[in-house]
Amino acid sequence: MQNPFGQRRARLLGLSQLRGKTAAPAPAPADEPSPFVACAGCGEALSRSQLKANLGVCPLCGHHHPISAPVRLAALLDENTARPLLCKSGFMIDPLKFSGYAEKLAGLRRKTGLSDAVLAAAGKIDGQSAVVAVMDSRFLMGSMGAAVGETITRTVEYAHRHKLPLIIFCASGGARMQEGAVSLMQMAKTSAALARFSEDGGLYIAVLTHPTTGGVSASFAMLGDITLAEPGALVAFAGPRVIEQTIGEKLPEGFQRAEYLESHGFVDQVVPRGEMKAVLARLLRLHAKGGKRA
Repeated sequence: MQNPFGQRRARLLGLSQLRGKTAAPAPAPADEPSPFVACAGCGEALSRSQLKANLGVCPLCGHHHPISAPVRLAALLDENTARPLLCKSGFMIDPLKFSGYAEKLAGLRRKTGLSDAVLAAAGKIDGQSAVVAVMDSRFLMGSMGAAVGETITRTVEYAHRHKLPLIIFCASGGARMQEGAVSLMQMAKTSAALARFSEDGGLYIAVLTHPTTGGVSASFAMLGDITLAEPGALVAFAGPRVIEQTIGEKLPEGFQRAEYLESHGFVDQVVPRGEMKAVLARLLRLHAKGGKRA
């Protein structure tokens, strides 16, 4: 079957790592200062290799550090089942000719190996077919511009067309200011695609990772039939500091974190990263025989 997302190969999106039996993040720079990194949760020194082997989760305190989209996809999808979904770049990438924006995009593409802040692939999760999109906070904090919005929309449409369940791992600082109103338009576009998908009986599982904020949280991130979150993930439209400055009050402990949202009914389950594949596979199996809704 011809890939509707274009003929360019996976290397353009940094997905070449998915084709082997193992996947690893891009090599560290030659001038890497230390093989150790301080855990953002407990402050203890962890070896980078140890953290990588544990999918970015601190073995001492359980803090979930960000991981790249290629690594997450490789850990989630069964070996040799990932098929990249590539979106042709026939849309505006610098509509405002924002000063320095084109150069920043070029630099991030070289540094991350990605074309923008989201990757998508079709594959199997413990034998269950699914379409998965993963946002990558290394690329302008996962901000949503035309490229991200178009890729998410086409991923939803692909899942809709092939009657496959859809999973989106959200991680974003919000709309991309360098693209102005064009970035805000992606909220309506992605939401409309999901509405059509849902009306036709599609299953959409949203997974909220740290951070999921701004325009992404106000659109496709909060439209899941089932909403999961990683431990400690910040999920908000405006962050806690902005709210505190606006209302002049101190917010409750853990406000806008995944656990707080779960206790208040906004998240169905907080799932540690090491358990995510098993939980998603179980949900896909439970819904596998549902078919099209009446």
